[in-house]
Amino acid sequence: MSTRIIHIAPLTRAAFAPFGDVLDFDGAPDKIINQGLCGRYHDRAGLDFGPDGRAGISLFDAEPRVLPLSLDMVERHPLGSQAFIPLSEHPFLVIVAPDQNGTPGTPLAFETTPGTAINFARNTWHGVLTPLHAPGRFAVVDRIGPGDNLQEHWFDAPYRVEHPA
Repeated sequence: MSTRIIHIAPLTRAAFAPFGDVLDFDGAPDKIINQGLCGRYHDRAGLDFGPDGRAGISLFDAEPRVLPLSLDMVERHPLGSQAFIPLSEHPFLVIVAPDQNGTPGTPLAFETTPGTAINFARNTWHGVLTPLHAPGRFAVVDRIGPGDNLQEHWFDAPYRVEHPA
């Protein structure tokens, strides 16, 4: 079987829109607050925790990954959205896949710009948290509540994720 390769693309709002939200400082602030010393970039993510869930903030400390990366599994959260907010100014890798009748289609890979965060929409197939640099620390906003909010899908053959030549 030939190697299945996914080339990493820059993260853009348009490319990521089917999977969730890009949280960044693009454009002018929506409002100037705190005696004119702070720009507020308002309501950047569509958080969704379902009727019986609530927002929780957790801290993650993930080991950096090395490219090329072997992608053998993706996951999704059917009961709520999940936002990854880096606590450093390093880019990180974001992998998503369209849903095809309950299973993931061909994955896509994006690299964020430093300081950019993302929010996966509810039920979006995605790779695990993948920092490319240390420290791999993130604040994560996701659903806390009853029910099984994790589904994993293991690929028959892994994908190789790399920068284009």
